[in-house]
Amino acid sequence: MSGHRYLFSPLRIGPVTVGNRIVFSAHLTNYAQDGLPSEQHAAYYAARAAGGAGLVITEEHSTHPTDWPYEKLIHGFRPSVVPGYRRITEAVHAHGVPIFAQLNHNGGQASSMYSRLPVWAPSAVPDPMFREVPKAIDTGEIAEVVAGYGTVAGHCAEGGFDGVELQCSHSSIVRGFLSPATNKRTDAYGGSLANRARILLEIIDAVRDALGPDRALGVRLCGDELIEGGTTIDEAVEVARMVADTGKVDYINTSIGVATSTLYMIEASMAIPPGYALFISNAIRRAVDLPVVGVGRIKDPLQAERALEEGHCDLVGVVRGQIADPDFAAKARSGYRSDIRTCLSCNQECVGRMGLNRWLGCIENPRTGRESVSLPMPRKRRRVLVVGGGPAGLQAASTAAERGHHVTLFEREQATGGQVAVAATVPSRAEFLDVVRNLRAECERHGVDVKTGVAATAEMLRAEHPDAVVLATGARPQPVHWAVDGVVDVRDVLEGRAAPEGDVLVVDELGFHQASSVAELLADRGCRVQISTPGMVVCQDLGVTLDMETFNVRAHAKGIEQRTDEVVMSASAEPTGVVLQILKHTTATLAEARFDWVVCATHQSPADELWQELKQAPFEVHRIGDCVAPRRAHAAVVEGHRVAVDL
Repeated sequence: MSGHRYLFSPLRIGPVTVGNRIVFSAHLTNYAQDGLPSEQHAAYYAARAAGGAGLVITEEHSTHPTDWPYEKLIHGFRPSVVPGYRRITEAVHAHGVPIFAQLNHNGGQASSMYSRLPVWAPSAVPDPMFREVPKAIDTGEIAEVVAGYGTVAGHCAEGGFDGVELQCSHSSIVRGFLSPATNKRTDAYGGSLANRARILLEIIDAVRDALGPDRALGVRLCGDELIEGGTTIDEAVEVARMVADTGKVDYINTSIGVATSTLYMIEASMAIPPGYALFISNAIRRAVDLPVVGVGRIKDPLQAERALEEGHCDLVGVVRGQIADPDFAAKARSGYRSDIRTCLSCNQECVGRMGLNRWLGCIENPRTGRESVSLPMPRKRRRVLVVGGGPAGLQAASTAAERGHHVTLFEREQATGGQVAVAATVPSRAEFLDVVRNLRAECERHGVDVKTGVAATAEMLRAEHPDAVVLATGARPQPVHWAVDGVVDVRDVLEGRAAPEGDVLVVDELGFHQASSVAELLADRGCRVQISTPGMVVCQDLGVTLDMETFNVRAHAKGIEQRTDEVVMSASAEPTGVVLQILKHTTATLAEARFDWVVCATHQSPADELWQELKQAPFEVHRIGDCVAPRRAHAAVVEGHRVAVDL
């Protein structure tokens, strides 16, 4: 058990026995095709089953034609889903793991864009994200919704699922009925908690009838919506008691937040402490005699074990941890906990891609979302030299060595990591360094000869007579056209070449963590900081990764001011500091501003000198990552993997 007394003990969930307590909980993937499950679904879930998960719960299956909030949703109400269900369940069952399907109607947290039908909800309360006024459904339509859940449960049973879970938490018409913030009804489905819970109990009856006694039924509840007038933990516990008292439910799953207003707490970034939502499962577990699933950015087996040992829950939902490493459970069970590719909670390629209507991926795992695509067989063993120890170079080296090649990696600094190692030194970003730690560990396991403190030259590489060279030499700061003394780059600050003091302006032209991170760092050092951007929102892409809300809280506490819709046109160095001419977009006026220092989060330029020198070399030469075009870490990891597969 490798020191995990509770994590790898079996548990009975109604008629289903799970081999361990690690749950691959429901989450969106955008893998559906024309409303149907795809081969990628089967391969994705099967990979986590093969990796040792105790229970797999699929993403939501829509229960009614009025529910189509995003394009690539599984339309569970269509009989044509059943063959796809069977492919998924057979793929997972091949590894001896049970699999449940999550059933849902998103209610008012949806759009009519795809269905061209009014959005249904308990009351005509518009959602702040979708900004549509829903139709308050009547009692006949409520019966239709309830029946829809029963229909989809029947399809799931026919498709081989071992059970179903009712999504009644962050984005659900049931949550809408349960919450006093969105249920303003005065009939039998509104008012008292018993009335607001009526639809849930009716759905439980319908689904249990469809499933029969041989399949498990679970309910996922929101313990705290974190919105004014919404559901709180006390009411959530009462609803859990009602659910348990039916005698028809086998377990309760938990959640926190609302999938629009407080989404940043459902899929929390690294700014939120691990285990932050366990108070919900703890409270519900003490109130009911059913197994309870705990969640809350649990990314390490020790955290999961502790949650069980301390009595917070009976099972632990580990989603992003198993997105990053499908073998999370198997490695922990076998005593190879340090080999786990630990999730960063950066939200860039999982949550972020979903928000952009793309299929789910992972910044660390280039195979996530591509499990159904077979890799070509490796060529004969080759001698490969990799230059650069950032994410691109480390991934290329690791994958190439894993596929049988003899790989040497050269890094000019004394430690690997590149810009990631620098980015992880700022407040609230320390976990970002895990991408380097994970990749370096993989390189060591696969036998890569890593040589740090070695600045590779063209002459040196030619003298090695390799079969292939992979250049991952990164990028360098590119001074802005208006640079003068006192104007520096973000990297100058983070790498210790500049130490701004006094009044500092951070210029944000990248819209991401570069500006926000250095602004917080300087504020912590006592500077008076303002952030300026030509965009309408400072660091706008933090919204995609659900970091915006927590950054704004910290920025306010640290006195960081935010300036939008403006561009620095010119600068002059004067004895009193740096004087800027700033154009305001909204008024087309120029204004003058003085700062002691200006720190620029602006675009870099490729460090591609080796590429220019080696283009005509008598061996294969590839370049990847920022030395091709400066981008984010995921592009580096993907290109490192891709070039290694092609070697």
